[in-house]
Amino acid sequence: MHYITRERVHVDRIATAWAIRRFIDPDATFEFVPRTRDVSRMEGIPFDVRGAELGHHDGHCTFEALLQQHELHDDGLQRMGRIIRSADLPYDEPSAPEALGVLAILTGIRDGYQTDEERLQRGFVVCDALYTYCQRTDDAGTELDEDDDVLRIRHES
Repeated sequence: MHYITRERVHVDRIATAWAIRRFIDPDATFEFVPRTRDVSRMEGIPFDVRGAELGHHDGHCTFEALLQQHELHDDGLQRMGRIIRSADLPYDEPSAPEALGVLAILTGIRDGYQTDEERLQRGFVVCDALYTYCQRTDDAGTELDEDDDVLRIRHES
């Protein structure tokens, strides 16, 4: 499948592209267009662009819309969706405590690389790590696997 999104990918678009490749179509291709481009006549599935079905709706980000559209109900993905929404929409409440770190890292990727393909390549590594974290922790950031020797993370309120 071929997908179309805005250039200079950032939080939500990186995470959505990651989920598409990881869970929907490992051979998916992406085309990056200027914000002002009308994608309605372009060949492909638009996401996170003006007027796209796959975008922000009802307080949810594009990543969460993708999970819903493809019935991806994995607890780790749902938790990751809340973090991505909080990073993408940092002024909405409530905000996941991990969001500022995710936002900082993905902003560095957006600003530190020249092409959107490079940004996706680096961002996918971050998304893989975040997904692993989300599979292994609950919403309070507490490690779920009691038998593992991994540092147990607890967010203090």
